[in-house]
Amino acid sequence: MTIGRHSAVELDSSLDDYQLASALVREAGQLALLMRMAGLQSQQKTSVSDVVTAADHAAEAYVLEQLQRCRPEDGILGEEGTSVQGRSGRTWVIDPVDGTYNFLHGSTYWCSAIALKDSSDVLLGAIFQPEEDKLWLGGAVQPATLNGEPLTVFHDDGGARNSAAVAEIGAATYIHPTWLADPLCAMPWHAAATSAAALRMLGSGSCDLGRVADGQLGCWFQHSCPEWDWLPGKAIVCAAGGATDTVRVNGLEWFMAGGTTAVRELRAALESGSVA
Repeated sequence: MTIGRHSAVELDSSLDDYQLASALVREAGQLALLMRMAGLQSQQKTSVSDVVTAADHAAEAYVLEQLQRCRPEDGILGEEGTSVQGRSGRTWVIDPVDGTYNFLHGSTYWCSAIALKDSSDVLLGAIFQPEEDKLWLGGAVQPATLNGEPLTVFHDDGGARNSAAVAEIGAATYIHPTWLADPLCAMPWHAAATSAAALRMLGSGSCDLGRVADGQLGCWFQHSCPEWDWLPGKAIVCAAGGATDTVRVNGLEWFMAGGTTAVRELRAALESGSVA
């Protein structure tokens, strides 16, 4: 198939779900990168830092077309508006370009991500960071990998990673500046942020979660994540042997990932910021 001046591969419907997810994020990410190299305009969504480009739409359209051909019984949900009701009880959740602000401004810290879920939980996740050629993959029946190599950080250190306290490790997070003016959000965020040994705010939740799974980042927390920002990375962190959790504080849902102890301590810190 062709989208504008950029060609994308028609995928083989006989691929299994993990192979298909890997191929989809790789092709979508490469398509977006090619379009950026050719020049892009952007449009604001909710703020100056919440933007969308033609590459987001084209990459999502590519994934939609391939899934409708390869998995016609499955549902599809995309960040840029795709919503297809399926008959199988399974749904593919698409984030064509996660970290669009980074993408638009020339940073390499962006990715394409996809998850497959059923009515009870996420089944698998795939995240591809094109400019660093990193592809994280994992799910309920396949251990997590980075470029095909097993991710063992949660298994090979005798449990040290799962028992490490937040105060001993770095935490990745994101919060839009406007939310810091709202005490109901700022108080729990501040409590969690100040509990960590170091903070990183890099602008792509899926890239962050891939790095929690491979050990580059210690833990991660963020509020109000839509499914496409959460499920791909959740699947991979869990498949790597890490922990994930959610908690509602002051009416906002908070999402966490990391080692068992860090996630427990992040939850407690966030709850300490409750006004109730």
